[in-house]
Amino acid sequence: MIRLEKRPQPSRLWTAVTPIFAVLLTMAMGGLMFAWLGTDPIEAIRTIFWDPLFHPQFAGFSRPQLLVKAGPLILIAIGLSIGFRAGIWNIGAEGQYIMGAICGAGAGLALYPSESALVFPLMILCGALGGWVWAMIPAVLKTRFGTNEILVSLMLVYVAENILASVASGLLRNPDGMGFPGSRNFKQWDAAHNAEVIANTGMHWGVLTGFIAVIAAYVLMARHIQGFNIRLTGEAPRAARFAGVNPARIIFLCLGLSGALAGLAGLFEVAGPAGQVSIDFNAGYGFTAIIVAFLGRLNPIGILLAGLLMALTYIGGELAQLMLGVPGASIQLFQGMLLFFLLATDVFTNYRLRFGRVEVA
Repeated sequence: MIRLEKRPQPSRLWTAVTPIFAVLLTMAMGGLMFAWLGTDPIEAIRTIFWDPLFHPQFAGFSRPQLLVKAGPLILIAIGLSIGFRAGIWNIGAEGQYIMGAICGAGAGLALYPSESALVFPLMILCGALGGWVWAMIPAVLKTRFGTNEILVSLMLVYVAENILASVASGLLRNPDGMGFPGSRNFKQWDAAHNAEVIANTGMHWGVLTGFIAVIAAYVLMARHIQGFNIRLTGEAPRAARFAGVNPARIIFLCLGLSGALAGLAGLFEVAGPAGQVSIDFNAGYGFTAIIVAFLGRLNPIGILLAGLLMALTYIGGELAQLMLGVPGASIQLFQGMLLFFLLATDVFTNYRLRFGRVEVA
Protein backbone atom coordinates (compact mmCIF):
# COMPACT_ATOMS: atom_id res chain seq x y z
CA MET A 1 0.00 0.00 0.00
CA ILE A 2 1.22 3.49 -0.87
CA ARG A 3 0.17 6.41 1.28
CA LEU A 4 1.13 10.01 2.03
CA GLU A 5 2.38 10.77 5.52
CA LYS A 6 2.54 14.33 6.76
CA ARG A 7 6.03 15.53 7.66
CA PRO A 8 6.60 17.06 11.13
CA GLN A 9 7.80 20.18 9.33
CA PRO A 10 8.19 21.19 5.65
CA SER A 11 11.25 19.74 3.95
CA ARG A 12 13.82 22.38 3.01
CA LEU A 13 15.35 20.03 0.46
CA TRP A 14 12.06 19.48 -1.38
CA THR A 15 11.28 23.20 -1.19
CA ALA A 16 14.53 23.87 -3.05
CA VAL A 17 14.37 21.08 -5.63
CA THR A 18 10.67 21.02 -6.60
CA PRO A 19 11.05 23.87 -9.14
CA ILE A 20 13.89 21.93 -10.79
CA PHE A 21 11.82 18.74 -10.88
CA ALA A 22 8.88 20.72 -12.28
CA VAL A 23 11.01 22.06 -15.15
CA LEU A 24 12.43 18.60 -15.93
CA LEU A 25 8.98 16.96 -15.87
CA THR A 26 7.64 19.75 -18.09
CA MET A 27 10.42 19.08 -20.60
CA ALA A 28 9.69 15.34 -20.54
CA MET A 29 5.91 15.63 -20.89
CA GLY A 30 6.24 18.51 -23.31
CA GLY A 31 8.51 16.35 -25.44
CA LEU A 32 5.83 13.64 -25.52
CA MET A 33 3.25 16.26 -26.52
CA PHE A 34 5.44 17.52 -29.38
CA ALA A 35 6.08 13.94 -30.52
CA TRP A 36 2.32 13.34 -30.57
CA LEU A 37 1.98 16.47 -32.73
CA GLY A 38 4.50 15.02 -35.19
CA THR A 39 7.50 17.14 -34.19
CA ASP A 40 10.88 15.81 -33.11
CA PRO A 41 10.69 16.29 -29.30
CA ILE A 42 14.43 16.80 -28.82
CA GLU A 43 14.51 19.42 -31.57
CA ALA A 44 11.46 21.16 -30.09
CA ILE A 45 12.93 21.33 -26.56
CA ARG A 46 16.27 22.51 -27.98
CA THR A 47 14.53 25.20 -30.02
CA ILE A 48 12.66 26.49 -26.96
CA PHE A 49 15.44 26.45 -24.38
CA TRP A 50 18.76 26.51 -26.28
CA ASP A 51 18.45 28.23 -29.64
CA PRO A 52 17.22 31.65 -28.36
CA LEU A 53 20.39 31.99 -26.28
CA PHE A 54 23.11 30.22 -28.22
CA HIS A 55 22.11 29.68 -31.86
CA PRO A 56 24.25 32.06 -33.95
CA GLN A 57 21.35 32.86 -36.27
CA PHE A 58 18.82 33.78 -33.56
CA ALA A 59 20.76 34.75 -30.40
CA GLY A 60 21.50 38.31 -31.55
CA PHE A 61 17.79 39.10 -31.67
CA SER A 62 16.53 36.76 -28.94
CA ARG A 63 18.83 37.73 -26.08
CA PRO A 64 17.57 41.35 -25.86
CA GLN A 65 14.01 40.03 -26.14
CA LEU A 66 14.62 37.93 -23.05
CA LEU A 67 14.68 41.06 -20.89
CA VAL A 68 11.77 42.62 -22.79
CA LYS A 69 9.57 39.59 -22.04
CA ALA A 70 10.86 39.05 -18.51
CA GLY A 71 10.37 42.66 -17.35
CA PRO A 72 6.55 42.68 -17.04
CA LEU A 73 6.46 39.10 -15.75
CA ILE A 74 8.87 39.88 -12.90
CA LEU A 75 7.16 43.17 -12.06
CA ILE A 76 3.69 41.61 -11.85
CA ALA A 77 4.87 38.43 -10.09
CA ILE A 78 6.63 40.42 -7.36
CA GLY A 79 3.37 42.20 -6.51
CA LEU A 80 1.36 38.98 -6.60
CA SER A 81 3.86 37.14 -4.39
CA ILE A 82 3.50 39.68 -1.58
CA GLY A 83 -0.26 39.12 -1.51
CA PHE A 84 0.09 35.35 -1.82
CA ARG A 85 2.40 35.32 1.21
CA ALA A 86 -0.43 36.96 3.18
CA GLY A 87 -3.07 34.56 1.84
CA ILE A 88 -4.58 37.24 -0.40
CA TRP A 89 -5.19 35.78 -3.85
CA ASN A 90 -5.15 38.44 -6.53
CA ILE A 91 -5.89 36.49 -9.71
CA GLY A 92 -6.87 39.59 -11.69
CA ALA A 93 -3.47 41.14 -12.35
CA GLU A 94 -4.21 40.94 -16.06
CA GLY A 95 -7.03 43.46 -15.59
CA GLN A 96 -4.81 45.74 -13.52
CA TYR A 97 -2.13 45.47 -16.20
CA ILE A 98 -4.66 46.55 -18.84
CA MET A 99 -6.03 49.44 -16.78
CA GLY A 100 -2.53 50.68 -16.00
CA ALA A 101 -1.77 50.74 -19.72
CA ILE A 102 -5.01 52.56 -20.52
CA CYS A 103 -4.62 55.19 -17.78
CA GLY A 104 -0.93 55.79 -18.46
CA ALA A 105 -1.40 55.97 -22.21
CA GLY A 106 -4.46 58.19 -21.82
CA ALA A 107 -2.52 60.65 -19.65
CA GLY A 108 0.23 60.83 -22.27
CA LEU A 109 -2.12 61.18 -25.23
CA ALA A 110 -3.94 64.01 -23.46
CA LEU A 111 -0.69 66.01 -23.73
CA TYR A 112 0.12 65.10 -27.34
CA PRO A 113 2.26 66.45 -29.08
CA SER A 114 4.13 67.95 -26.12
CA GLU A 115 7.84 67.09 -25.91
CA SER A 116 8.07 68.01 -22.22
CA ALA A 117 10.32 65.85 -20.07
CA LEU A 118 7.41 65.49 -17.65
CA VAL A 119 5.21 63.52 -20.05
CA PHE A 120 6.72 60.09 -19.41
CA PRO A 121 6.94 60.46 -15.59
CA LEU A 122 3.27 61.51 -15.60
CA MET A 123 2.40 58.42 -17.63
CA ILE A 124 4.26 56.24 -15.13
CA LEU A 125 2.37 57.78 -12.22
CA CYS A 126 -1.00 57.38 -13.94
CA GLY A 127 -0.18 53.81 -14.98
CA ALA A 128 0.55 52.81 -11.38
CA LEU A 129 -2.56 54.68 -10.21
CA GLY A 130 -4.77 52.93 -12.77
CA GLY A 131 -3.63 49.48 -11.65
CA TRP A 132 -3.95 50.48 -7.99
CA VAL A 133 -7.53 51.76 -8.40
CA TRP A 134 -8.56 48.56 -10.23
CA ALA A 135 -7.08 46.45 -7.40
CA MET A 136 -8.89 48.53 -4.79
CA ILE A 137 -12.26 47.28 -6.04
CA PRO A 138 -11.77 43.70 -4.75
CA ALA A 139 -10.00 45.13 -1.66
CA VAL A 140 -12.98 47.31 -0.70
CA LEU A 141 -15.51 44.59 -1.47
CA LYS A 142 -13.56 42.05 0.59
CA THR A 143 -13.09 44.27 3.64
CA ARG A 144 -16.61 45.76 3.62
CA PHE A 145 -18.76 42.89 2.38
CA GLY A 146 -16.59 39.78 2.78
CA THR A 147 -16.52 38.93 -0.94
CA ASN A 148 -14.00 36.54 -2.43
CA GLU A 149 -11.08 38.47 -3.97
CA ILE A 150 -10.31 35.58 -6.33
CA LEU A 151 -13.67 35.81 -8.09
CA VAL A 152 -13.94 39.60 -8.01
CA SER A 153 -10.43 40.26 -9.33
CA LEU A 154 -10.83 37.59 -12.02
CA MET A 155 -14.19 38.93 -13.23
CA LEU A 156 -12.72 42.43 -13.41
CA VAL A 157 -10.26 41.15 -16.03
CA TYR A 158 -13.13 40.74 -18.48
CA VAL A 159 -14.44 44.21 -17.63
CA ALA A 160 -10.97 45.64 -18.30
CA GLU A 161 -10.76 43.78 -21.63
CA ASN A 162 -14.03 45.33 -22.75
CA ILE A 163 -12.87 48.79 -21.65
CA LEU A 164 -9.67 48.20 -23.66
CA ALA A 165 -11.67 47.31 -26.78
CA SER A 166 -13.84 50.38 -26.27
CA VAL A 167 -11.07 52.94 -25.84
CA ALA A 168 -8.95 51.44 -28.63
CA SER A 169 -11.88 51.92 -31.01
CA GLY A 170 -13.11 55.18 -29.54
CA LEU A 171 -11.68 57.48 -26.90
CA LEU A 172 -7.98 56.78 -27.52
CA ARG A 173 -8.17 55.93 -31.22
CA ASN A 174 -5.62 57.65 -33.42
CA PRO A 175 -7.43 60.44 -35.29
CA ASP A 176 -4.89 60.05 -38.10
CA GLY A 177 -5.28 56.27 -38.22
CA MET A 178 -7.81 56.19 -41.08
CA GLY A 179 -10.48 54.75 -38.80
CA PHE A 180 -8.51 51.69 -37.68
CA PRO A 181 -8.67 50.86 -33.95
CA GLY A 182 -5.59 51.68 -31.91
CA SER A 183 -3.96 54.74 -30.39
CA ARG A 184 -1.08 56.81 -31.69
CA ASN A 185 2.26 55.00 -31.79
CA PHE A 186 4.36 55.96 -28.79
CA LYS A 187 7.51 54.80 -30.55
CA GLN A 188 7.14 57.81 -32.85
CA TRP A 189 6.80 60.25 -29.93
CA ASP A 190 10.08 60.69 -28.09
CA ALA A 191 8.62 62.29 -24.94
CA ALA A 192 6.31 59.32 -24.28
CA HIS A 193 8.39 56.44 -25.61
CA ASN A 194 9.78 53.86 -23.18
CA ALA A 195 13.03 53.55 -25.07
CA GLU A 196 15.95 51.27 -24.26
CA VAL A 197 18.27 52.66 -21.61
CA ILE A 198 21.17 50.76 -23.19
CA ALA A 199 20.83 50.29 -26.94
CA ASN A 200 20.31 46.77 -28.32
CA THR A 201 20.06 45.12 -24.89
CA GLY A 202 16.30 45.16 -24.30
CA MET A 203 16.96 47.04 -21.06
CA HIS A 204 14.17 49.65 -20.91
CA TRP A 205 12.73 51.43 -17.86
CA GLY A 206 10.25 48.63 -17.20
CA VAL A 207 13.06 46.09 -16.87
CA LEU A 208 14.99 48.37 -14.51
CA THR A 209 11.84 48.90 -12.45
CA GLY A 210 11.42 45.13 -12.27
CA PHE A 211 14.94 44.72 -10.87
CA ILE A 212 14.29 47.52 -8.36
CA ALA A 213 11.05 45.80 -7.34
CA VAL A 214 12.97 42.56 -6.67
CA ILE A 215 15.35 44.37 -4.32
CA ALA A 216 12.56 46.35 -2.62
CA ALA A 217 10.43 43.22 -2.11
CA TYR A 218 13.37 41.37 -0.59
CA VAL A 219 14.01 44.21 1.87
CA LEU A 220 10.29 44.48 2.69
CA MET A 221 9.76 40.77 3.33
CA ALA A 222 13.09 40.03 5.06
CA ARG A 223 13.99 43.24 6.89
CA HIS A 224 10.82 45.30 7.51
CA ILE A 225 8.18 44.88 10.21
CA GLN A 226 5.45 45.16 7.58
CA GLY A 227 6.90 42.15 5.80
CA PHE A 228 6.77 40.22 9.07
CA ASN A 229 3.10 41.22 9.47
CA ILE A 230 2.38 40.01 5.93
CA ARG A 231 4.03 36.64 6.54
CA LEU A 232 2.32 36.26 9.91
CA THR A 233 -1.08 37.01 8.39
CA GLY A 234 -0.59 34.29 5.79
CA GLU A 235 0.88 31.65 8.10
CA ALA A 236 -1.12 32.25 11.31
CA PRO A 237 -4.11 34.61 10.85
CA ARG A 238 -5.33 34.20 14.45
CA ALA A 239 -1.88 34.91 15.85
CA ALA A 240 -1.67 37.98 13.63
CA ARG A 241 -4.91 39.34 15.06
CA PHE A 242 -3.72 38.71 18.62
CA ALA A 243 -0.48 40.53 17.73
CA GLY A 244 -2.49 43.58 16.71
CA VAL A 245 -2.14 43.23 12.93
CA ASN A 246 -5.07 44.88 11.14
CA PRO A 247 -6.32 42.40 8.50
CA ALA A 248 -8.01 45.13 6.43
CA ARG A 249 -4.81 47.15 6.30
CA ILE A 250 -2.87 44.10 5.07
CA ILE A 251 -5.50 43.47 2.37
CA PHE A 252 -5.32 47.05 1.12
CA LEU A 253 -1.52 47.04 1.23
CA CYS A 254 -1.08 43.75 -0.64
CA LEU A 255 -3.74 44.32 -3.27
CA GLY A 256 -2.63 47.93 -3.71
CA LEU A 257 1.01 46.97 -4.24
CA SER A 258 0.20 44.19 -6.67
CA GLY A 259 -2.22 46.42 -8.59
CA ALA A 260 0.25 49.30 -8.83
CA LEU A 261 3.07 47.05 -10.03
CA ALA A 262 0.79 45.38 -12.60
CA GLY A 263 -0.31 48.83 -13.78
CA LEU A 264 3.32 49.90 -14.14
CA ALA A 265 4.03 46.77 -16.19
CA GLY A 266 1.12 47.67 -18.48
CA LEU A 267 2.32 51.24 -18.94
CA PHE A 268 5.92 50.26 -19.68
CA GLU A 269 4.69 47.68 -22.19
CA VAL A 270 2.28 49.99 -24.03
CA ALA A 271 4.82 52.83 -24.18
CA GLY A 272 7.63 50.50 -25.23
CA PRO A 273 7.49 47.08 -26.92
CA ALA A 274 3.77 47.18 -27.80
CA GLY A 275 3.90 50.83 -28.86
CA GLN A 276 0.18 51.57 -28.75
CA VAL A 277 -3.14 50.80 -27.11
CA SER A 278 -4.82 48.18 -29.30
CA ILE A 279 -7.68 45.72 -28.96
CA ASP A 280 -5.28 42.78 -28.60
CA PHE A 281 -2.73 44.64 -26.45
CA ASN A 282 -2.93 42.28 -23.46
CA ALA A 283 -0.69 39.24 -23.95
CA GLY A 284 -1.64 37.24 -20.85
CA TYR A 285 1.28 38.47 -18.75
CA GLY A 286 -0.98 38.89 -15.71
CA PHE A 287 -1.93 35.21 -15.74
CA THR A 288 1.54 33.92 -16.65
CA ALA A 289 2.98 35.92 -13.74
CA ILE A 290 1.05 33.62 -11.37
CA ILE A 291 3.15 30.72 -12.66
CA VAL A 292 6.30 32.84 -12.28
CA ALA A 293 5.42 33.71 -8.67
CA PHE A 294 4.94 30.09 -7.65
CA LEU A 295 7.85 28.79 -9.71
CA GLY A 296 10.01 31.33 -7.85
CA ARG A 297 8.67 30.04 -4.51
CA LEU A 298 7.23 33.50 -3.76
CA ASN A 299 10.81 34.62 -3.18
CA PRO A 300 12.01 37.79 -4.98
CA ILE A 301 15.28 36.22 -6.18
CA GLY A 302 13.47 33.07 -7.24
CA ILE A 303 10.93 35.17 -9.13
CA LEU A 304 13.74 36.95 -10.97
CA LEU A 305 15.11 33.61 -12.18
CA ALA A 306 11.65 32.18 -12.90
CA GLY A 307 10.72 35.30 -14.89
CA LEU A 308 13.78 34.87 -17.09
CA LEU A 309 12.95 31.18 -17.58
CA MET A 310 9.33 31.90 -18.50
CA ALA A 311 10.46 34.67 -20.87
CA LEU A 312 12.72 32.09 -22.51
CA THR A 313 9.69 29.83 -23.13
CA TYR A 314 7.89 32.78 -24.74
CA ILE A 315 10.76 33.52 -27.10
CA GLY A 316 11.60 29.87 -27.73
CA GLY A 317 7.92 29.11 -28.25
CA GLU A 318 7.64 31.79 -30.92
CA LEU A 319 10.78 30.40 -32.53
CA ALA A 320 9.37 26.85 -32.43
CA GLN A 321 6.17 28.05 -34.10
CA LEU A 322 8.18 29.75 -36.84
CA MET A 323 10.81 27.07 -37.46
CA LEU A 324 8.97 23.85 -36.60
CA GLY A 325 5.36 24.82 -37.24
CA VAL A 326 4.08 23.77 -33.80
CA PRO A 327 0.68 25.25 -32.83
CA GLY A 328 0.64 28.29 -30.57
CA ALA A 329 -1.78 26.53 -28.23
CA SER A 330 0.80 23.80 -27.60
CA ILE A 331 3.26 26.42 -26.32
CA GLN A 332 0.62 27.77 -23.92
CA LEU A 333 -0.05 24.22 -22.74
CA PHE A 334 3.70 23.71 -22.31
CA GLN A 335 3.85 26.80 -20.07
CA GLY A 336 0.83 25.62 -18.09
CA MET A 337 2.56 22.30 -17.43
CA LEU A 338 5.14 24.17 -15.38
CA LEU A 339 2.54 25.24 -12.82
CA PHE A 340 0.83 21.84 -12.86
CA PHE A 341 4.03 19.91 -12.15
CA LEU A 342 5.19 22.47 -9.61
CA LEU A 343 1.98 22.06 -7.62
CA ALA A 344 2.13 18.27 -8.04
CA THR A 345 5.71 17.93 -6.80
CA ASP A 346 5.15 20.53 -4.10
CA VAL A 347 3.04 17.96 -2.24
CA PHE A 348 6.28 16.27 -1.16
CA THR A 349 7.36 19.42 0.66
CA ASN A 350 4.80 18.66 3.37
CA TYR A 351 4.25 14.93 2.81
CA ARG A 352 6.41 11.84 2.28
CA LEU A 353 5.55 8.59 0.54
CA ARG A 354 5.18 5.51 2.73
CA PHE A 355 4.99 1.93 1.48
CA GLY A 356 3.60 -1.12 3.26
CA ARG A 357 0.52 -2.23 5.14
CA VAL A 358 -1.32 -0.01 7.57
CA GLU A 359 -1.68 -1.73 10.91
CA VAL A 360 -5.12 -1.35 12.47
CA ALA A 361 -5.21 -1.52 16.28
